[in-house]
Amino acid sequence: MKKYAVIVAGGLGSRMHSNLPKQFILINHKPVLYYTIQTFLNAYEDMQIILVLPEEHTGRGQEIIDAFFDYNRIRIVVGGRTRFHSVQNGLKEINEESIIFVHDAVRCLVSENLVQRCFDAAIEFGSAIPVANSKDSLRIVLPDNKNEVIDREMVKLVQTPQTFHSKILLPAFQIDYKEKFTDEATVVEAFGLTVHLISGEERNIKITHPIDIHIAERILDERGI
Repeated sequence: MKKYAVIVAGGLGSRMHSNLPKQFILINHKPVLYYTIQTFLNAYEDMQIILVLPEEHTGRGQEIIDAFFDYNRIRIVVGGRTRFHSVQNGLKEINEESIIFVHDAVRCLVSENLVQRCFDAAIEFGSAIPVANSKDSLRIVLPDNKNEVIDREMVKLVQTPQTFHSKILLPAFQIDYKEKFTDEATVVEAFGLTVHLISGEERNIKITHPIDIHIAERILDERGI
């Protein structure tokens, strides 16, 4: 089965207090994006990468590819107005039956094992959405300034790569955009299908705040990367 990873790198550095988009910030002398791409390429020898970048940063993305990777396995696509439109642009590059991973570029600590487990589950169930348990107590804010506790065992924290058979994901992304589409799972559900959850990884964090860089450095050091 063909394998494609649509890696979406549209984030800015606002919460990092940096003018440099998060995917290009250096960790251990390499950009965040390097670690993300490398994991997917290592997971499967036949993995193809579709890297979705803001138009103004495609040159920087190409520099990373030229410096570290075999360009025959990676192509760059310009992103869109929202995540939905960026993923949609990436999916236009796929026209064959395949398993498609959609991953946040700044989740650079994703493991090869998680990528492979997502693939296996997508083969069996058609989709694989990695999720993690909440370690915190949770409350929901209700109208009239009221709030109540939520059973955290009933809540899951959603990660990526969100993984689908092409027969599911490609037609799902032909529907009209809605603001509630926060990830690929919500798009597939709006298309009328259910998604299959699998266990994610506690360390599969999203680089968002400065502290996350220090956490990522420590984890990469532990992995000897």
